[in-house]
Amino acid sequence: MIDAAIIGAGPYGLSIAAHLRNSGISFRIFGKPMQSWREHMPKGMMLKSDGFASNLYTPEGAFTLREFCAEQGIPFHDTEIPVSLDTFAKYGVAFRERFVPNLEEKNVVSVVRLPEGFLLKLDNGEQVYARRVVLAIGITHFKYIPEVFSHLSSEYVTHSYDHHELDRFRGRSVAVIGAGASAIGLAALMNQAGCDVQLIARRPKLEFHSGPTPGKRRSLWQRIRNPQSGLGPNIKSRFYADYPNLFRFFPEDLRVKLVRVTLGPAAGYTSKELFIGIVPTLTGVMLEGAEVVGGKVRLTVRSTDGSQKDVTVDHVIAGTGYKVTVDRMQFLSPEIRRELALTQASPALSSEFESSLPGLYFVGLPAAHTFGPVMRFAFGARFAAGRVTKSLARAAARQKASFSVAEAAATATATARTERTTTH
Repeated sequence: MIDAAIIGAGPYGLSIAAHLRNSGISFRIFGKPMQSWREHMPKGMMLKSDGFASNLYTPEGAFTLREFCAEQGIPFHDTEIPVSLDTFAKYGVAFRERFVPNLEEKNVVSVVRLPEGFLLKLDNGEQVYARRVVLAIGITHFKYIPEVFSHLSSEYVTHSYDHHELDRFRGRSVAVIGAGASAIGLAALMNQAGCDVQLIARRPKLEFHSGPTPGKRRSLWQRIRNPQSGLGPNIKSRFYADYPNLFRFFPEDLRVKLVRVTLGPAAGYTSKELFIGIVPTLTGVMLEGAEVVGGKVRLTVRSTDGSQKDVTVDHVIAGTGYKVTVDRMQFLSPEIRRELALTQASPALSSEFESSLPGLYFVGLPAAHTFGPVMRFAFGARFAAGRVTKSLARAAARQKASFSVAEAAATATATARTERTTTH
């Protein structure tokens, strides 16, 4: 039985594995490196995070994105040059090769709780026993598609998570639903790929984050009022980025609300010039129906003034984000999902990311309702990796101490028996 198993090989899983590598803790890590970034986000996308906030993490802070870009001859700036999806994904793979060579590109298909730990079953039939399990599964299981589309098949409705290559939609009509970064960015890139795309959003106005002004230094007052942070220049963002350990002390309802409303929905500044005045939009409308008519999807939308309109397209893509619910983690046994204490639909976590089931940890998006909006971004991996590693180290030390006591007791008993036998 190993000390720990890490499920997931994105920024959080790889950072935790890099922390554990020289810790003396026996562990295995499973998953495809940077899979969501390499296979489930549209080609050509730019990250919303600044360059300095898009690192993966070792205990020493080695091999930053800046260092990777310098090695590869890729232009880099902490704040003024946006980070492309391609650059970030390649950086993650290079990080894996350098710091997590033991990554096993296998999928975990089930996790069952045992009295002394957990049993993991892999897609190749192998069984793995681990005292503790860290779930670093990212967004994989949590894509959200509105109920109005529930009766339609994937031939007609998909989620933005399902699309990396956009060429398949060239020459076809597509409606992208949503007002956030994934919806707006995807619509802009689909337009560039030759798709007849339009965006439909409930919000009356689309929002875009402001971009940097290259070469212009911010005034002292601007830096005080809106300090730089891993989540952008804002005093609230600075708190969320740097103090997730304090965020968890907020009342539960407030934590859930802040995670919902902070930093979104809004698109990155790089999408603005590719979208405004180029991609047709229908804003301030509610989706009331969707049906397939003659091989196409007919959407019925209602405006705030009560008027209705039909929109007919070949395909609909829901850029409607992600919602964490424990029930969507079907690889966890029914017993585990049933017994987990929840913060709304997310697992309730300790200060060390441990759930109510001892030995089961959650990091990344499922941890946001405990530690705040930073858990929605790669920047949060620094805090999570440090905390989880310390917790696993303490647990392993306790385990080792208990074994030592048991071994000493067994040795003493055996010695006593030998002495009695010799005496008689």
